[in-house]
Amino acid sequence: MGDTLKVKDLDAAKKAQLAQEIRDYLIAAVSQTGGHMGPNLGVVELTMALHAAFESPKDTLLFDTGHQAYVHKLLTGRHDFSSLRQTGGISGYPSRAESKHDVIENSHASTALSWANGVALGKKLNHDDSYTVAVIGDGAMTGGMAWEALNNISALKKSKLIIVVNDNGRSYAPTVGGLSHHLNTMRTNPKYERTLAQIKSMLLSAGRGGELAYDALHSMKKGLKDLVAPQAMFEDLGLKYLGPFDGHDLNVLETAFNQAKTLGEPVIVHVSTQKGRGYVPAEEDVADRFHAVGKIHPETGLPVAPSRFGWTAVFADEIVKAARVNPKLVGVSAAMIAPVGLAPMLKEFPDRVYDVGIAEQHAATMCAGLSYAGYHPVFAVYATFLNRAFDQVLFDIALHGESVTIVLDRAGATGDDGASHNGMWDLALFRLVPNLAVAAPRDEETLRAVLREAFANEQQPTLVRYPKGALPTSLPALASGFGAELIATTTATNESKAVAQKENPWLLSDKEKQLVIIAVGPTAHQAVAAVEEIKDATGWQVRVVDPGWLYPIRDEFVLSLQAADAVMTLEDGVVSGGYGEALATELRKTKPEIKVKSLGIPDEFLPHQTRTEIWDSSHLNSRYITLEAIDLLK
Repeated sequence: MGDTLKVKDLDAAKKAQLAQEIRDYLIAAVSQTGGHMGPNLGVVELTMALHAAFESPKDTLLFDTGHQAYVHKLLTGRHDFSSLRQTGGISGYPSRAESKHDVIENSHASTALSWANGVALGKKLNHDDSYTVAVIGDGAMTGGMAWEALNNISALKKSKLIIVVNDNGRSYAPTVGGLSHHLNTMRTNPKYERTLAQIKSMLLSAGRGGELAYDALHSMKKGLKDLVAPQAMFEDLGLKYLGPFDGHDLNVLETAFNQAKTLGEPVIVHVSTQKGRGYVPAEEDVADRFHAVGKIHPETGLPVAPSRFGWTAVFADEIVKAARVNPKLVGVSAAMIAPVGLAPMLKEFPDRVYDVGIAEQHAATMCAGLSYAGYHPVFAVYATFLNRAFDQVLFDIALHGESVTIVLDRAGATGDDGASHNGMWDLALFRLVPNLAVAAPRDEETLRAVLREAFANEQQPTLVRYPKGALPTSLPALASGFGAELIATTTATNESKAVAQKENPWLLSDKEKQLVIIAVGPTAHQAVAAVEEIKDATGWQVRVVDPGWLYPIRDEFVLSLQAADAVMTLEDGVVSGGYGEALATELRKTKPEIKVKSLGIPDEFLPHQTRTEIWDSSHLNSRYITLEAIDLLK
């Protein structure tokens, strides 16, 4: 396919051939690595038309969200997808480090219009006459930021800003709410269908390609007037509107974009596409049209290895069990019902699960309202997405003491989706929220336990966090006390376990130095693996404690650690402002001389890599925990 591809220089036959080559390549490549297949198969012609009508990077192309930018990568010279989303390979999202053609690295939705507003305004101030083009899916239009941006864009007159609404009726799953119904009405409005048919007819009769096609469209004065007139939901904002257009017809799309360029003010180009286009397994996947896949067999679309029973599946099972007993329990999702584990509850209790679209802020405050009305809402959301709703958790949920449970999926390092998908800020952010109880289970048994406690808690808001992926092996507790559990100790042989449960398990020996490792969530497994090596290397007694419920930090738990000579904390989250820092502050209030070391993810934006690689570089594996402990105990 060469280097940067000049789509505008190709004739119609070669464009059609290129579109098929791109689809074939995406299916073959993403099948081997995993990634976002469905969204990219749906924007092949749309992205080609953008590159034919505009000149990137002089004209700024902004993708919302970036998971639909694989075709853009191919057209701008990035042709090796063999290490997609892997260390050293290309990112699954736009990346400024990869190309001057990429702008927005953030993989969160509903942001591109605000970016476009700022970029276009800056160009206007700089007397830069290039275009700014924002591609936003109809799913992302459910986010509040998109409408805040539209409000301002409508006032940005005489600006070369073009908004492409990629309307496939879906975000991750089918788009919900009034916007979806309205766009569907516009897609099926006979007036638009007739106009589209006229455009196609005239394009087909224009024998000399793009120039004649453009002239033919321009000559349709009455039809053009109807198209450009503000339509329906955009009319009060005064935005120009073109469409809807067939998002898989290159000639139509190029003509539409060229027409939009002539208007000299912000315009919306409404394009209808099919997610998963051209790949039968994706087209037949009702759930999400192969939105994101692991490694699959390209011929069948079946996974290479069946997915293992994971954290999300445990939550899915537990909330259904709780819902059967408690009729006031309801589930809430922000456009991610299946990925966060609410699909089984939706199937069994369709009137008690609500999808609000890509609107995390609204979801959080709606949950506060549900709680006030006597229900116990469970808001299941990816950890990195809850960052957007911090204000609502703080002031709408916690300030009012509402009994809302927030379940954070993919907390901590997630890896292959890059910086904006790592859920590594929650323990630092939500430490700041008064009266919010936060739990980090270490395995299936503790996850089920804390979920049951959270669902039953009608006194305060609760938050339960767990990582992405398969469950680790179970780590049973040797003893419980002070709201925490002792899960490993250098003195707990099989014979001494019974004694440890009867006596005070937190006091080992006053003749030997004592190190306590406080392990948050699944870091407990790495801590347990390091215990004997630390004992052998230092001679210190070592015990591993799982605090379970992290916040608020319990006074009795802090007092139970006073016998320790040193404490090490491990967490799958940022070190600065995290749980370890909070616990160290409390420990030093009563024992200033205690040695404390906190291990966690560094305070930086991490490139895409595996979760294991992130843990290794953050010294969260047993080998590094041993070395860090030896250094602490010198």
